Amino acid sequence: MRSVLTRWTTLLLAITSAMAVATVYFAQPLLESMAVDLGVAQQRIGWVVGATQAGYALGLLLIVPLGDLIDRKRLLLGQLLCSALALIGVGLAHNWPLLLVTLAATGLMAVMVQVMVAHVASLAAPGQQGRAVGTVTSGVVLGILLARLVSGGLADLAGWRSVYLVAAGLLMLLALVLWRCLPAGQPVALRPGYRALIVAQFSLYRHDRLLRQRGLFGVLIFAAFSVLWSAMVMPLSAAPLALSHSEIGLFGIAGVAGTLAAGRAGRLADQGLGERTTGLALALLTLSWLPTAFVGHSLTVFVLGVLMLDFAVQAVHVTNQSLLLAGRRAMASRLIGAYMGCYSLGSGLGAVLASWVFARWGWAAVCGLGMVISAVALGYWLWLGRARAAEAALQCSGQNL
Repeated sequence: MRSVLTRWTTLLLAITSAMAVATVYFAQPLLESMAVDLGVAQQRIGWVVGATQAGYALGLLLIVPLGDLIDRKRLLLGQLLCSALALIGVGLAHNWPLLLVTLAATGLMAVMVQVMVAHVASLAAPGQQGRAVGTVTSGVVLGILLARLVSGGLADLAGWRSVYLVAAGLLMLLALVLWRCLPAGQPVALRPGYRALIVAQFSLYRHDRLLRQRGLFGVLIFAAFSVLWSAMVMPLSAAPLALSHSEIGLFGIAGVAGTLAAGRAGRLADQGLGERTTGLALALLTLSWLPTAFVGHSLTVFVLGVLMLDFAVQAVHVTNQSLLLAGRRAMASRLIGAYMGCYSLGSGLGAVLASWVFARWGWAAVCGLGMVISAVALGYWLWLGRARAAEAALQCSGQNL
């Protein structure tokens, strides 16, 4: 199959992905300000991330499969406009329940990222699929980076609410650009009913072993990722460091490492090295918690840990998607939706656990939690490797008989 992706189309979708994922991560440098403004106890502020991820998970299950049913361009435009409305609601929310509801709606619409990933995977030639997914995922990583930088800077200038109101305006502008420039999606050959599509999505967890394996990796790596980024604002904003929103947002520059990892991991997956990439990245993820624990002693060492963690998480994330989508274009949206449901589950659990652990035992305990989660993921990869080796040896002996 010949690729119909142009450089401009890929770049446009990468930019859109960056902005979409930014709406999920705006809150991370702002958690302390939100808690103070709304009078929320510190151990409960993790629910800000949890509510966003709950909405995200619901969107993955109910909205992303629509990419296999209707024109993806119309779906993306609708999500952009609804996301803008949800962001306006967040910026105007003046009580805790309303804030959680509007954040959940923001997460619900942010799943447009997965619609774009599935679209890119379906348009790319087989030998370029990993690279194309990696390019769009690089946009996702840059969106996470810009979310932290921009939200911190805007919050210092005009308060945390301005972050969401400005983002709403940008999404409306981006919707106009996509409406004028993005080609209409290719017609879907098979159009099952929506109910059948949702049932098929849930059945993937039961029948697709690769999805279960890569989904568990997704739960664990993003739980570790969320443990760090949801809790780090607490020690950084407290004495003796007492960093501002802008200064905390600067730590997001470490996301550049994730951008590099995304592109490289996609190419390695295309070369048949996905499993090896996964193992090396998980080992790096586990080790990253050692320098991260030094936040109160050396910010340089702490940044090294953040770099290692972001690089490792994005390498596994892109490899997961590349392996899942290889040769399965017709069900790309359902596979991505099912896999990213695991991502959302891990992110939400990591955020809630991190704020609870920090409030009781401090930063060292948070790093211990992250290391345990990462080590479990590495142990699971080793176990799968042994199982594959044993299965291959059994098949080889059977052929020799």
